Amino acid sequence: MKAMDRPMVVGVDGSEASLRAVDWAADEAALRGVPLHVVYASLWERYEHAVFPTGREPPSEKLLTDVLAVAAAKRARTRVPGLEVTTEVVPEGPVSVLRRAARKAAALVLGSRGRGSAAELLLGSVSLAVAGQADGPVIVVRGDPDDPSGSRVRGGGPVVVGVPAGAADSEAVRFAFREAARRGVPVEAVRAWHRPAHETADHPRFTGEPARVRRKRAAEALEAGLRAPADELPDVEVRRRIVEGQARTVLPDTSAGAALLVVGARHPHGRFGLHIGRVTHAVLHHALCPVAVVPEEEAP
Repeated sequence: MKAMDRPMVVGVDGSEASLRAVDWAADEAALRGVPLHVVYASLWERYEHAVFPTGREPPSEKLLTDVLAVAAAKRARTRVPGLEVTTEVVPEGPVSVLRRAARKAAALVLGSRGRGSAAELLLGSVSLAVAGQADGPVIVVRGDPDDPSGSRVRGGGPVVVGVPAGAADSEAVRFAFREAARRGVPVEAVRAWHRPAHETADHPRFTGEPARVRRKRAAEALEAGLRAPADELPDVEVRRRIVEGQARTVLPDTSAGAALLVVGARHPHGRFGLHIGRVTHAVLHHALCPVAVVPEEEAP
C-alpha cells in the first residue's frame, strides 16, 4: 500500500478522550483525503475490568462492538460528511492490535486518557507503549478538552518540532514540514541546549565562551536538521528557536497554541520493549497540544 493511500487509524476505548481523538482523526483524514479506520481492541475492556473491577459485569462483546466502534464511526461521519469510515473489533490486547494498525496507517491517533482516574493510568500506559514501539507515526491528542480548537487539525498555530542533535535527515522534521504544508501554517523548529550541571550561569569560570559555543553548536545542529526538508518544501515558513534549557522542559513550554508538536523516537536494532526517551515521555505527559511521535530508525 502506497503511503498516500494509507488510512488514518484511530484507536477507541469509549472514553471522552478517545472521542476527541475520533474528532481529530476525522479532520486529519479529510485534510489528507484518505479514509478513516476505527479500531477497538476488545480485550482492552476485559483487562481493564480485571485490573479495575467495578462490581458490575462487563458488557457483552456485541454491545461493545455496537456502542464503541459503530458509535465512533457515526460520530466521525457526522463531523465530516462524506468521509469514508470503516470499523474493526479485534479480540486481542490493545498494544499488539494498535502496533499492527500503525504499520498500515498514515498515522495512528490515540486519546490521552481513559475512563476514570484509575483507568487513565492504564490507558496512558498503552499510549506510551504504542508510541514507543510502533513502526509508524502515533499522534496522542492532548490539549484543553474545553477548547474546541484543541480537537481540530486546522488551527492557526504552527507545527512545532524538536530538532534532534546529529540528525541531518530526521523523519520527525520531515513529518513536521509535511503537516505544516497541509495546514498552511509555519514550522516552528526548536533546538534546546543547556550547560552541564557543573556549569552554572553565575559561576565566573563558566560564563561567556562555553555558553556561546554550546549555543553555536545548537544553531548549527538546527540548520543541519532543517536543510533537507526545507529544500523539499521551500514554501513552508520556518521559524527557528534556539532555547537554553532541557528539551523535555522546553518543548512542552512551546506547545501552547501549536497545531501539533512533533518529536522523534529511536527504535534501537535488536532491542524489544518500551523505547520512550525522557523527552518523548515528558511531552506526552505535559504538552498542551496534540503530540506526534515519529519513529527514527537507529543505525545498527
